[in-house]
Amino acid sequence: MILIDQPYVSDFLIKTIKENQFPIVATSVAKSMITDDALNWISEKDAINQYNSNQNTRVYSNSENAINWIEQHLKNTELPKKIQLFKNKIAFRELLKDHFPEYFFKGIPINNLKDFPAAELQFPLIIKPAVGFFSLAVHKIDTAKEWTEIINGIEAEVETFKDMYPKEVVDISDFIVEEYIDGEEYAVDCYFDNNGKVVVLNILHHIFSSSKDVSDRVYSTSQKIIETQLQKFENFLQIVGNKAQLKNFPMHVEVRINSQGKVIPIEINPLRFGGWCTTGDISWYAFGINSYNYFLNGKVPNWNEIFKNNSNKLFSLIVLDNNSGINTNEIKSFNYDLLLKDFENPLEIRKVNYKKYGVFGFLFTQTSLENQQELNSILVSKLTNYIEK
Repeated sequence: MILIDQPYVSDFLIKTIKENQFPIVATSVAKSMITDDALNWISEKDAINQYNSNQNTRVYSNSENAINWIEQHLKNTELPKKIQLFKNKIAFRELLKDHFPEYFFKGIPINNLKDFPAAELQFPLIIKPAVGFFSLAVHKIDTAKEWTEIINGIEAEVETFKDMYPKEVVDISDFIVEEYIDGEEYAVDCYFDNNGKVVVLNILHHIFSSSKDVSDRVYSTSQKIIETQLQKFENFLQIVGNKAQLKNFPMHVEVRINSQGKVIPIEINPLRFGGWCTTGDISWYAFGINSYNYFLNGKVPNWNEIFKNNSNKLFSLIVLDNNSGINTNEIKSFNYDLLLKDFENPLEIRKVNYKKYGVFGFLFTQTSLENQQELNSILVSKLTNYIEK
């Protein structure tokens, strides 16, 4: 069963729903976003009855905006509790604290941030909304002095995005401060099957330009990345699944591997893969894996077979966030054609209403291993050469 909600649903996901006749809930939002009557639309009432009668029903949503529908209509089931266990980063840390007893974290209401004594904190640290999305109001703070500077600017910062997403997706009432994890960062799409066993569908290396960078600019996947990290992430995710008693549950996971080789969780995004149909779609480009189909039909990737036909390439998702320093109201247009010329093999460009969402779009690319400079260049780019004022 699929719940579709704003802000975006990809053509690939719609095609997958149609070809497989997956049940899609006929909410008013979903019907406004998808006009194809040939899909297997089911009424909200039938969807509610189906899930209430069988809570092992697989549910996938393209967007966390759908959490509100779940909390309203499936409130007598365990699903809303499972979602909030991961969506609230403080609750998530509490869930796993027995496995990471030395990991420092603390929840602080936004109204208490300015008066909170920095001496009680351990630096360097990361601060972010306890319920957040898309690196909004996420900062690395190295010293007590920086703490004061950044906290003073957070109120103004949240004004720029507080109306972009519903409260279930971004809630700035509470923030979490937690220790900074030094190491390589990865994003993982996975699900837990009918027996609670984890199934990994993709692993992407999240690349940063510096230790201060907390953006979502570049994610890359490849045969080497998956072969190197698969077993380690499966072991970690199985701990999460067992702890939360997950079955038939998809998620998008962000972790870091520290200098001792230990997997440290950053956050888990429930009931979906990467936002804006990104990481779920790139699995198809990279490996011919339809992640939506695999989850909803309980399929498991045969990586040995997949890699027999896989080219030695990097497949990347590039998030074109507006880090230019230019207010969106001052931007006349973004030159997507010029951007595409800077990549050897662009696969798809998705344009976004940047005035509404603060991001110009998403680019899917295929890059030769010897040409990774194109990824390094976009990683540090302010995108100003593509912006017309």
